[in-house]
Amino acid sequence: MKYVCKGLLLTFILFYISCSVKKEFKDPIPKHNTFTLQSKHLGEFRIINVWVPDSFNSVSDSLPVMYMADGGIQEDFPHVANTLSELIQLKKIKPTILVGIENTQRRRDLSGPTEVEEDRKIAPVVGGADKFRAFIQDELIPEINRKYATTKERGIIGESLSGLFVFETFLLTPDMFDYYIAFDPSLWWNNHYLVRNAKEYISKFPTSEKRLWFASSSAKDISVYAKDMVKILQIERRPNIEWKFSNEPNEKHNTIFRAAKEKAIIWTLSIKPELH
Repeated sequence: MKYVCKGLLLTFILFYISCSVKKEFKDPIPKHNTFTLQSKHLGEFRIINVWVPDSFNSVSDSLPVMYMADGGIQEDFPHVANTLSELIQLKKIKPTILVGIENTQRRRDLSGPTEVEEDRKIAPVVGGADKFRAFIQDELIPEINRKYATTKERGIIGESLSGLFVFETFLLTPDMFDYYIAFDPSLWWNNHYLVRNAKEYISKFPTSEKRLWFASSSAKDISVYAKDMVKILQIERRPNIEWKFSNEPNEKHNTIFRAAKEKAIIWTLSIKPELH
């Protein structure tokens, strides 16, 4: 119980710090498209922001797609889109479309079920990750493929609770994306359920190639489980999983996304990513 209470307190502290940081940075809003999509899985309309590279030609080009929660204009969409734009112009990564999903009930959508009573106190409703994943798979991805010229390659990026969703998706439904990027994933959720069961999930992995990049800051309740995940991946050594862990002890939970995003995206989206 002592650990659980500590974890809950840290969750609230990190949440408010993260919100303050997002307000502090004034990223230029890139040119983008916005549309609303009615979701039967979620029972609500969702606002979707889409950024495409300046060089994109809708007639002749088909591009891979990166999806992200926390994808509102007042959330992480602008700084990720601007980073992609810069790296594409520098020819460090291949051109990629960014699709941002604006939050409504963030903690509901990005958390899986939990048996820990203190976890349930972070929001009126939690544990909606399955429905949110179904929304992305069944409703959003087909809509993006209909509206834009896309290849079959797609990935997902997220930080903190969104990083938890990225990792959960990687382990539970690995074929949903080709690559996964998670910054400071909240792997403590549900008494670190994903870490405790990672070996079993990986044993059932498909044979298709997957890429995983993840990082942890100095946040103790996060870094300890991220490093446990590293040990599991080292032991399992699946040849079709290319992965890289970036230990960032000099970064805090509220700084790691911006500090490590370029190295994460370059490793993941370069034509020939560095092997672990």
